[in-house]
Amino acid sequence: MGIANDIQQSRFRNAWQKAAINLIYTTSWMRGKNKNIFESEDITPQQFNILRILRGSYPHPLSTLQIRERMLEKMSDTSRIVDRLITKGLVKKVICKTDRRLVDVIISDKGKKLLERLDARQDQIDGVLGNLSENDAAALSDLLDKIRHGGE
Repeated sequence: MGIANDIQQSRFRNAWQKAAINLIYTTSWMRGKNKNIFESEDITPQQFNILRILRGSYPHPLSTLQIRERMLEKMSDTSRIVDRLITKGLVKKVICKTDRRLVDVIISDKGKKLLERLDARQDQIDGVLGNLSENDAAALSDLLDKIRHGGE
């Protein structure tokens, strides 16, 4: 059992390559596990992320640039994703109070209700890491932080 078996590759250049491949593979595996949850609400993981960001800032709207800065996956097509959420009635555009030429985004009541339904399934979402103890999960999180931030 392990990454070598999962991807049918018995040799790796070194431990760092194996870890990087394992991280990429596991990220994809986790997305697949949560796919049905998001599909049941007719949203993508990126749309879910934007809705969570907007709920966290509510009642204050955010610009698409502010949303992009807070996203888990930095994407250049944030505006397009927001437009799809607007079409679904999950977010609304509002005139920026500090510069009337700009438009900000705020979560709608329909968007908040969708997140409430997904909140009820949070155990299922968290369950993807169910093989880990709380200490394991904390250690994994610390290791991932170490990858991104080096020896800070």
